[in-house]
Amino acid sequence: MRPLLAVLITLPLLAPAAAQDHGAFDAHRRLLDEVLDLYVRDGMVYYRALKSDRAKLDEYVAWLAEAPVDASGRDEQLAFWLNAYDALVLRTVVDHYPIVRRSREYPDRSIRQIPGAFERLTHRVARRQVTLDEIETKILAGFKDPRVYFAIGRGAVGGGRLRSEAFAPGRLEAQLAAVAAECVSRPQCVAVDRTSNRVEASAIFSWRADDFIAAYAGAAHERYASRSPIERAILAYIEPHVLTVERELLARNEFSVTFKPLDWSLNDLTGRGGR
Repeated sequence: MRPLLAVLITLPLLAPAAAQDHGAFDAHRRLLDEVLDLYVRDGMVYYRALKSDRAKLDEYVAWLAEAPVDASGRDEQLAFWLNAYDALVLRTVVDHYPIVRRSREYPDRSIRQIPGAFERLTHRVARRQVTLDEIETKILAGFKDPRVYFAIGRGAVGGGRLRSEAFAPGRLEAQLAAVAAECVSRPQCVAVDRTSNRVEASAIFSWRADDFIAAYAGAAHERYASRSPIERAILAYIEPHVLTVERELLARNEFSVTFKPLDWSLNDLTGRGGR
């Protein structure tokens, strides 16, 4: 009876701790929700205003450092890492805002003007040191859902469309479905050009080609069987969401597919919307 008694005594002690962790995730996600709701409009950010009112963003990023996310379920983990990436991009920009031009390779004020913003600057998240590139290519890639690459904002006009709300496990599938659907409404993601008989796709598709091919190439319509795997993947990704006239062009299968460079202009609303 003694081992059973020990288990019965231990179980009530574990439950409050788990509930406490879950409550901490919800409470801190609300912090990020408030930041995004207040300072993000249609994927663009009032960076100057956020820099002067950054307490909630800083509190959220501080919580990320020790968050026990590895003990959570898949959707909680994925939402956590998507939110972490976007929050860290916001903090990276406001830490250096207004951004000084250092390179002719990228637009003025681009996040790419911040030395090592993606590949060298490290952040403590979930009790480990990571860069933004590592979050994208190692952690988010591990979820095997390439929609994540258009869910993250990257601080750029040509990146994914930053949402005005945090990702949440209870709404995650609907949020990612919206990410895929809105792709064809944003020329930075995909443009079906009937005049030139061409589909222009974001460079993000080519950067993460293996992941898109694994997830979507096999779902492409048989009419695209002769096309390259990445072209089939792009078409399977966008076809459910295109307009009727665009679907007619795709059905003829006489178009070319090209990749356009990502627009690294900062997704900054400062000065455009009265802030």
